[in-house]
Amino acid sequence: MKSLWSDTEAAKINGDLEMRVYTSQLLGANPELVLHGGGNTSVKITENDFFGDETEVIYVKGSGWDLGTIEAAGFAPVRMNALLKMAELDQLSDPVMVAQQRAAMLDPSAPNPSIEAILHAVIPQKFVDHTHANAVVALTNHKGGEATIKEVYGDRVLVVPYVMPGFDLSKQVAKQLAEIDPTTIDGLILMNHGIFTFHDDAKTSYELMIELVTLAEEHLAKSIGSFTLPTAEASEDLAGLAAIRQGVGKLKGAPVFAKLDQSANAVGFASRSDISSLATRGPLTPDHTIRTKRIPAVIGDDIEASLAQFADDYKNYFNEYNKGETMLSPDPKWAVWPGKGVISFGATEKEAGIIQDIVTHTWKTIQITEAAFEGGWQALPARELFEIEYWELEQAKLRKGGSAPIHQGKVAVVTGSAAGIGFACAESLAEQGAKVIGIDLSPEIDEQMSKIGGIGIIANLTDDEKVVETIEGIVRDFGGIDIVVSNAGIFTAGAYLDDMEQSNWDKSFAVNLTSHQKLLKYTIRFLKKGLGEPAIVLVGSRNVNAPGAGAASYSCAKAGLTQLCRVAALELAPEGVRCNIIHPDAVFDTKLWTEENLKRSAERYNMTVEEYKTRNLLKTEIKSKDVGNMVAAMASPLFGKTTGAQIPVDGGNDRVI
Repeated sequence: MKSLWSDTEAAKINGDLEMRVYTSQLLGANPELVLHGGGNTSVKITENDFFGDETEVIYVKGSGWDLGTIEAAGFAPVRMNALLKMAELDQLSDPVMVAQQRAAMLDPSAPNPSIEAILHAVIPQKFVDHTHANAVVALTNHKGGEATIKEVYGDRVLVVPYVMPGFDLSKQVAKQLAEIDPTTIDGLILMNHGIFTFHDDAKTSYELMIELVTLAEEHLAKSIGSFTLPTAEASEDLAGLAAIRQGVGKLKGAPVFAKLDQSANAVGFASRSDISSLATRGPLTPDHTIRTKRIPAVIGDDIEASLAQFADDYKNYFNEYNKGETMLSPDPKWAVWPGKGVISFGATEKEAGIIQDIVTHTWKTIQITEAAFEGGWQALPARELFEIEYWELEQAKLRKGGSAPIHQGKVAVVTGSAAGIGFACAESLAEQGAKVIGIDLSPEIDEQMSKIGGIGIIANLTDDEKVVETIEGIVRDFGGIDIVVSNAGIFTAGAYLDDMEQSNWDKSFAVNLTSHQKLLKYTIRFLKKGLGEPAIVLVGSRNVNAPGAGAASYSCAKAGLTQLCRVAALELAPEGVRCNIIHPDAVFDTKLWTEENLKRSAERYNMTVEEYKTRNLLKTEIKSKDVGNMVAAMASPLFGKTTGAQIPVDGGNDRVI
């Protein structure tokens, strides 16, 4: 492991807190040391409080901040005397400790101090660094862990047996430090947990971390010899992936994203002959159980049975160790799928990505440990991992939890979404939590979708091969599809039947009807395995129920689309998939309508532009966003008992009524 310290950058820094920020970011820049909010750092400073009194303060990493991006505002200033007094108590519950730490802060607007603030305080050195370095954890997580630590580090570190983080760990460290001269050691090794280094100089403390972790890496490299991570080629089963995601979502009681890692190393891990044993011995560090649960699901040939077995085992685990806690949903946070890869699940795309990062480091490290030491990988016992997973502080967060956006965790496909009604539909779904994949012929689709956190794909929906490639790519990336908004369409030039070019008719039907049929053909098999009451919403037109002369090719194609909706509703109802169609009218805030076009049309009716825009029974203007909001509602549980329906968004049209 290489030091990232730069004398040039360090020379620009003023003050201890700014230096603390700099070296914290150096630690956070290396995922082998710190992952997603893990680890914590501190610096002890003497400064004046609000009244001007000189006060010993420790600036410790605040809850919710990540070392890789932390700023000065991410450190909580806590009075040292309060923390040291707490360290002298015989007992202290974690909720009371958190409250007292907050009461001792100089700045009430700062984030909550780290749960390990007292531990940082009892270490006398000015700068304290703590990480969950993979290599160090590998040294501790096997039967002879303590002997290995002694072999690698000698008397340079103090070895701390595993103790629950928080007050108990702080007391244990304080007790052990009191028995030695703390200035004679370079760090602490917390068994099954991580490593601390410390010094009165920021650079020295940081580089001690790099040095000690490097020693661990070198010992592992020597121990494993020629061992390399196994590799294998993945076999693809997208229907199976969608079924796994559906099963996990049902266990959770909410939609989830599924990220499948099909890299050669991930498939090699999942395909090991001992995978059922190796993958289920426990996590890399106890902290990870809060995100990943204790173990993954192992998927066999019978997907439903595999997930049911995981749920049963989880309930038994809870029943054995709980002391009145509220059971979490019995869904796996990750799964190993022999021959296919490793899957990570999350309620949001971000959460799934975080879990995938943690899981990747986990399966790499446990295989190295398994190869390096006799007896192989050995995590903490289930009882101790349960204490972390059901930590009182985490249970409190559950009780405070608010409601999730209505479409959170859902994957939505919206066609013709580069502008107008299609973009409004995509935007409304994204605002309500869905991951939206927009498909359009326009090259603007990528930029437009990026505005709403979606993904844009350029595709011709009349091209079967491209449609299949696009849909399968979506399932491969997110695990399934839950919502399809089929909006792509064109308004062919007006022509009476006797003067109409055949190409006019053919083009309208190809885009306004057949492309929708193709989209349904290739998405239905995944919608059947969708989550959150999967739904199809087709975008029709007022012309279906109130056609106009000279618009035969458009009106007839939209009428055919309406009939397609009715048939799809009949066919898909037994699978729990709804299909409805929306008929918008007079939506003038699209690219089809310029100011000149609107003015010309209004003049034909002897109206002002504003009168023309509101020429409906309710005298209201219909905007793209109105249609988008209705489509998002139709895809939601609000319309959960409705299928085969035609919903107008037209302000009330007397010809339709």
